[in-house]
Amino acid sequence: MKFSVKTGPAAAQRTACLVLPVYSAGSLPAATREVDRAAKGLVRKLLREGDFRGETGETLLLPAVPGIGSPRVLLAGLGERSQYDRKACRRAIRSALVALGRLPVSDAVSWIGNEPARGTDAYRRARLTVECWHEVGYRFLEHKTRDIKNPAPGLRSLGLGTTADEAEIRRGIQHADAIGKAMSLARDLGNQPPNVCTPDWLAKRARAIARGQQRLQVQVLDEARMRQLGMGALLAVSAGSKLPGRFIIMQYRGAAASQAPVVFVGKGITFDTGGISLKPGPQMDEMKYDMSGAGSVLAVMQAVSELALPLNVIGLVPTCENMPGGAATRPGDIVRTLSGQTVEILNTDAEGRLILCDALAYGTRFKPAAMIDIATLTGACVIALGKHRSGLMSNADKLAAELLAAGEAAGDPAWQLPLDAEYMELLKSPFADVANIGGRDAGTITAAAFLSRFVGDVPWAHLDVAGTAWTTRPEKGSSGRPVPLLVEYLLRQTTRS
Repeated sequence: MKFSVKTGPAAAQRTACLVLPVYSAGSLPAATREVDRAAKGLVRKLLREGDFRGETGETLLLPAVPGIGSPRVLLAGLGERSQYDRKACRRAIRSALVALGRLPVSDAVSWIGNEPARGTDAYRRARLTVECWHEVGYRFLEHKTRDIKNPAPGLRSLGLGTTADEAEIRRGIQHADAIGKAMSLARDLGNQPPNVCTPDWLAKRARAIARGQQRLQVQVLDEARMRQLGMGALLAVSAGSKLPGRFIIMQYRGAAASQAPVVFVGKGITFDTGGISLKPGPQMDEMKYDMSGAGSVLAVMQAVSELALPLNVIGLVPTCENMPGGAATRPGDIVRTLSGQTVEILNTDAEGRLILCDALAYGTRFKPAAMIDIATLTGACVIALGKHRSGLMSNADKLAAELLAAGEAAGDPAWQLPLDAEYMELLKSPFADVANIGGRDAGTITAAAFLSRFVGDVPWAHLDVAGTAWTTRPEKGSSGRPVPLLVEYLLRQTTRS
């Protein structure tokens, strides 16, 4: 997909479809007024007669509008001018792009992003446009053998009409295109079936991302090396599977070696049966998404490399299957972690925190400025926050505030939950240093409390994306979250470097 900046009169644009914004109550933005004059008042006539109301998300296709250079005009409703904010802007852009994607056109020019929206600037509206296109244009067709009812859009070129700062819009396009492609990668990884997306396959994808990137290097540790290091918790999870686990280390060097890196750790359970603590059968197929944290880390590392950010960034991915079997870990087993702490495993379905605790301990070796783990960790988070916001817990208020602000700006919001020391009391074990579960109460928080034991004094945050990493309605599929939040966080770090 090619994105570009378009200037000059809207009525003179030579394109297959011109997308024009319209407020409700008959208020027309400048570009639409210009086209309306050329068309002898056609748009105002449609508004006056009630054929189009200009409500948020409403669209209307007009073929063969007289007096303009485009054979099609798509009107896009923005709602009330006084209520037009970032959310309304996103909704208007998304609805228009969905409608545009259904048309038999290969190019279009949209003027929606030229219209001011509360809480945005030209850069942010350009990002909204490009990111929304990646979202609505995404299809996962790799395993389809025949045509489907929802074919990929034919649009290949989208111009962003503007009278604003062209440089800021181009910067927004660049950032959003990298984020959009990273989200598509994360969605592709998550949507793969578990007989394709295995630990070895994920490692190969990590290497493919780094191929040709001088600043990005990848190392993959096998189980023998993990055993030498003392990653007993990770190996306890992989023990029941015939497929060996892997530990993927991705290092991006975009700044001086003296600059402390940001470390991302992504949970990579390529399929989660629950192990000996077997899950119920219904919806177990969705446990292929239990590697969504890993997918988001690979995607972020791709975006960082594409944007050549002036930062040092490390991605760590512990990955394995959680399967029952003769060699599988049992409830009641005790394992020694990389940190030296022992864990009593009371529930083998609380496996994500086991592979993460070894990865987090490994991450402290890089002396990071910040360490952030991403995991589809607890069903309790889905109950608490639903599908809209990811759960956030942290040992550092500044880091938590930065991530929350990044999520709001990127339209990928999180919500902070407490992490008081009292929650650690629920994880006491009479036989080991800590138990891997703390009972029914505050399950999301006790999972984070468990992880906090393995980060030392590093500023650390935990994102529980169990509710946001994939959707089940209206169509099942990976969402690509929280890639926008994480890349936004890194972009904000570059302004301080």
